[in-house]
Parts: sequence; structure tokens; C-alpha cells
Amino acid sequence: MFSKKSFYWLWLVALVTAPIILWFLPSTTFDSDQFPFCPSRVLFDIECMGCGMTRAAMHFHHFEFEDAIFYNTGIVLVYPLLVWMWVKWINQATIGIGLRKK
Repeated sequence: MFSKKSFYWLWLVALVTAPIILWFLPSTTFDSDQFPFCPSRVLFDIECMGCGMTRAAMHFHHFEFEDAIFYNTGIVLVYPLLVWMWVKWINQATIGIGLRKK
């Protein structure tokens, strides 16, 4: 299996590459209903409060704020929370690898 240090390396690589990959994808990647991600919509055909959050996050990530707010106004609170969690996970991974001290 993996050692703890190699797990942190993989986690760090994933954390760094994910936003880069999302920047290279067009902001309209998730706009179509071709790939419904929401279990509420797939199973019950009901929109929940989180509906449109993936599309909103993708537009917010591309600095298309009006489009992001159109899909879900909650993105104004959720996106900064996601960035905060991302920074926290980066810090934990670098500590786990030994690049930084706690």
C-alpha cells in the first residue's frame, strides 16, 4: 500500500492540479443537463438549494460572477469557503510531507 508520506504527495498533487485543470476547461463545461450530478434531480426530479452550485462554481472560478450568481446565489458564500478549505488542505499536505513544520 501507500505510506503516509506518499499519500500526502498524491493529495498535494491532486490539490494543485485540480484548479489548473478546471481553468483549462471552458466555463460552460457543466452548463448542459447532459451529466446530471445532483442525486435529488436524478432520483426524484426535485431541485434542492444546492442545484446549480457546480455550474456556479465553475463560472465563479472563471471570474464570470454574473453567470455564477444566476445559477446559484449561494456561490458568494460557498466559493470562499471552498478556497479556505483548499488552502487548509494544502497546508496539511505540506506538513504531512515534511515541507513545512506545524
